[in-house]
Amino acid sequence: MILGLGITTVWTFDQQRTKAFFTEKLDFEVRDEVSMGDMKWVTVGAKEQAGVELALMSLDGPGLDPESAEALKKLVSKGVLGAGAFRTDDCRGDYETFRARGVEFLQSPQERPYGIEAVFRDDSGNWYSLTERSEELDFSKDFG
Repeated sequence: MILGLGITTVWTFDQQRTKAFFTEKLDFEVRDEVSMGDMKWVTVGAKEQAGVELALMSLDGPGLDPESAEALKKLVSKGVLGAGAFRTDDCRGDYETFRARGVEFLQSPQERPYGIEAVFRDDSGNWYSLTERSEELDFSKDFG
């Protein structure tokens, strides 16, 4: 039986730079950093959510054939890959904090039917939603 999501992939051009982005700009913590032969396994996660990690996977690492690696690099650098949605309890406040730390936002906080949402990019070009759910549509309470 599946218990939930544990790890998801975020593609990066530079693991150390992306690790710094998540830890210094978004205040995530490093969960794992292990050398495994010709690759390095690096995961980060939100301090308030111990069970979910982002695996920072190098676009130059093993596991990708050259053609696939080039195609993926083009998509990431173009900024067309959405890597997820982060929940927050203060979208506008986090927007101001993260913007002051140099995070590139594609969209300032906007009112949506489900709450308040801003959209930002990481250092490689992946984009993320930063979402504060409205009370009446809190799916974790109503459906989780």
